[in-house]
Amino acid sequence: MSFLAASSAPTPLYAVYQHEWGFSPITTTVVFGVYAVAVLAALLVFGKISDHVGRRPLLFTGLAGQIVSMVVFTTASSVSALMIARVIQGVATGVAFGAIGAGLLDVDRRRGAVANSFAPPLGTASGALAAGLVVQFLPAPTHLVYLLLLGVFALQAVGVALLPETVTRKPGALASMKPEIKLPRAARKPVAIAAPVLFAVWALAGFYGSLGPAITRTLVHSDSVVYGGLALFVLAASAALSALVLRDAPTRTVMSLGVATLVAGVALTLLSIGSGGGGALSVTGFFVGGAIAGFGFGAGFQGGIRLVVPLVEPHERAGVLSLLYVVSYLGMGVPAVIGGVLVVHGGGLLDTVREYGAAVIVLAAAALAGLLLSGRRVPQAVREG
Repeated sequence: MSFLAASSAPTPLYAVYQHEWGFSPITTTVVFGVYAVAVLAALLVFGKISDHVGRRPLLFTGLAGQIVSMVVFTTASSVSALMIARVIQGVATGVAFGAIGAGLLDVDRRRGAVANSFAPPLGTASGALAAGLVVQFLPAPTHLVYLLLLGVFALQAVGVALLPETVTRKPGALASMKPEIKLPRAARKPVAIAAPVLFAVWALAGFYGSLGPAITRTLVHSDSVVYGGLALFVLAASAALSALVLRDAPTRTVMSLGVATLVAGVALTLLSIGSGGGGALSVTGFFVGGAIAGFGFGAGFQGGIRLVVPLVEPHERAGVLSLLYVVSYLGMGVPAVIGGVLVVHGGGLLDTVREYGAAVIVLAAAALAGLLLSGRRVPQAVREG
């Protein structure tokens, strides 16, 4: 939760940085995208290593990287410093994510799977909203939120020091750092089914994380930084809620419901935006659409995790989870950067939002079709939850 809160904390601050440093929307989405690229690179290199050296060393490394990134954020005075902070933050997240997710499953397989689905969107939601409130109402807007997070990470490092290790060390750590896409045979078909769903739902997260603040301010006609994080908060909070509400539902039902509600939510969002003139009805529809789409995001993400994780052995968990996160962050990062380019060199903000939203709907519809067509090939154990 804290890692994802830190990743979304800069979202409401982008408008402040843009005003102070005078950069374009492309820069905003590139800053957003380099984080995703850094996470991907770290996942590919370090995603399986905790299966060999243990979970705790990776947690310590990730926390140390987050603390360094908070220091860089606090002292940043240029776009280059902001990007450096995002890269460090992304590497720290990628280093630790596989170990965190696998460690939760080591402790409790069922509850760990729910926590893997519930914690990321809840962290994203809390980070975006808390940062907006801190920036709006407390002093030192570009410093305080990072200092608070630094304190959280330092406290968590103490907590990790007290945790028991859940993995027995085994050889092969260096060999595991060689990037490769290698799946246990039992997980290959479920991953092929889950991957398009994960890509589609995380493309939606990229939409709200990169373009959400700008479109919200356009609709509500306000420069308040709270609005900058509010759209992402609504999306992510609804996603976290879906993880709890649907935790006992059959996996395929969760995935199908997730993709269907995502399509409905994005469609309502685009309809509400209209010409971009705003108004009470438009703003209400925008946030209601975000809540519906967020429910689909959480359900699709949870279903993808639950479809795959029960089929892998404990020593394979970190590597498989890391691969699922690679797919997710590709979905979040690549479309977001393309969207930023289109805002400047395409038809502007509103046209880009419509095109991006339409692309997410197409991706989700294709993923739903693939899920329904492949239903008979999903292992019976997974179909039963």
